Amino acid sequence: MSLQAAAPTDLDAVQKAARAVHLDIAGAFHPDAAQACPPGTGTLLLLSPHEPAFWPTFTASAEYRDGAPDPMDRWSARVIGQLARDLGAKAVFPFGGPPFHPFYRWALASGRAWASPVRLLVHETAGLFASYRGALALPMRLDLPAPPRHSPCDTCEGRPCLTACPIGALTADGYDVPACRAYIAGEPGRDCVESGCAVRRACPISQRHGRMPKQSAFHMKAFQ
Repeated sequence: MSLQAAAPTDLDAVQKAARAVHLDIAGAFHPDAAQACPPGTGTLLLLSPHEPAFWPTFTASAEYRDGAPDPMDRWSARVIGQLARDLGAKAVFPFGGPPFHPFYRWALASGRAWASPVRLLVHETAGLFASYRGALALPMRLDLPAPPRHSPCDTCEGRPCLTACPIGALTADGYDVPACRAYIAGEPGRDCVESGCAVRRACPISQRHGRMPKQSAFHMKAFQ
């Protein structure tokens, strides 16, 4: 379904359009030259899955069912591409490189995501399930709400993400990717594969986010 083409007049209008296709605005900012946004960008809006409706929508799509590689990237390109055309924006994606767009830096610039104690992004409402399917580069400067003043990690009791990894592959000291991959390839790592990364799940905000375990399993299997 194509939305009626119209230049957005405010953030609520873009949010409504995004949620109509089961996406959510996970952050926004007015870029400067140092942030490497597309030329002419007045407002950059980061798009994440709108949980929990996103996963059933995606798994009903042609991209998920056709058996071809990279179904979620292809779904994102189609849906966000159409959304951008409807809103007079440019669609930008975290895949398709090199070169790659600096989504980690953009998430920090939005003021709604921070570097967690384990260095992964933590989002104010998604926790360590922070995920960006793409972005909209709008030519106009939309009025944006003030972001939170502090990271939720500043007041997180116990910081469970620091000790959640069953083999200590993901800690404040860094991420041992080969060790992680070796672990989830065997029977002991089955819980992480089927339910999602134990570190991401340990975050109290993640636990309230609403992402379905099957979606986490999809990403873990792709990571394997």
